[in-house]
Amino acid sequence: MNKFKYYFIVLVTSLSLFSCSKDNAIQTEVIREYSTQYTTDLATIEEYLKTTYFTVVNHPGFADDQDIIITKIPTGGTQASIWSYLNNTSFPKLLSRDVKLHDITYKIYYLVLREGTGDKPTNVDGVLASYRGDYLTKVAATTTTAASLTVTQFEESKNPQSFFSLTNTIIGWSEIFPQFKKGTYTANADGTVSYSGFGAGVMFLPSGVAYYASGSGSIPSYSPLVFSFKLYEIQRLDQDSDGIPSYLEDLNGDGYMYDFRNTINYPTAIASNSDDTDADGIPNYLDVDDDGDNYTTKLEIKDPISGLSIPFATIPDCSGNTTNSARIKKHLDKNCH
Repeated sequence: MNKFKYYFIVLVTSLSLFSCSKDNAIQTEVIREYSTQYTTDLATIEEYLKTTYFTVVNHPGFADDQDIIITKIPTGGTQASIWSYLNNTSFPKLLSRDVKLHDITYKIYYLVLREGTGDKPTNVDGVLASYRGDYLTKVAATTTTAASLTVTQFEESKNPQSFFSLTNTIIGWSEIFPQFKKGTYTANADGTVSYSGFGAGVMFLPSGVAYYASGSGSIPSYSPLVFSFKLYEIQRLDQDSDGIPSYLEDLNGDGYMYDFRNTINYPTAIASNSDDTDADGIPNYLDVDDDGDNYTTKLEIKDPISGLSIPFATIPDCSGNTTNSARIKKHLDKNCH
């Protein structure tokens, strides 16, 4: 009995110590500052851009058209780095986009292989795109080893079957896809689809506009990401189901709409939102009453002759009649001139 008591006490004590140790480990894991991590990520991305080169397949009408391979420049190599295409006047060109988020300004680099020939998505639309994703890992030098920058593939989708809503993807996607245009496609007799003229490129994302501290699947936390992609088609969405596609609620027409109520992304209050008609803090694409008159936008879409409410899809009336909706006027201006 005494032995039993002894072992019982040891077991309870061990479990308590383990529990305390585990709790302390959880409590001491502090999320990194966005600004500090961004500085690290930007240095990693720029090193990658300066030490690699790319080759592209130009094969219009075939599945491998605009496939890209990025390779490290060997010691003594004379290949032109990706960085050498920065602000090039012709394609391909390396460009950057400034994105204000987390109270800092991210510079997101993206390589444009081909802009595309059709319409651009907004950052709240859906996209049909093939892609390949890699993450970058920078290991600092030690007294015995040199610094290293490694690239690890984590995912690839060559034949997409469904659209991604850019409001449900990482922020980097919603910021870069609107810089590209879709192409055209034809259905083949064997049931396959051939795409042509699509936008194609590569985006280089700091972790703050990707998965940041959480990581995802095999992607470690705080990993900068590299996505090569082809934009085949876009899908116009209606986030607030008011009958007006969200892209028509982009009042300033810049292709981007934001919900500044998200205090994680926008910890400092934004003075005004150009895509918020009634200034109630809800952007029009999410606001069922975007003019603040206590009548839903959906009920204000009326036939100019009968006065009856009608679905937005039936609106393209180019007779010159007017309605009481600025978004309808914008639609008529775009489609009837």
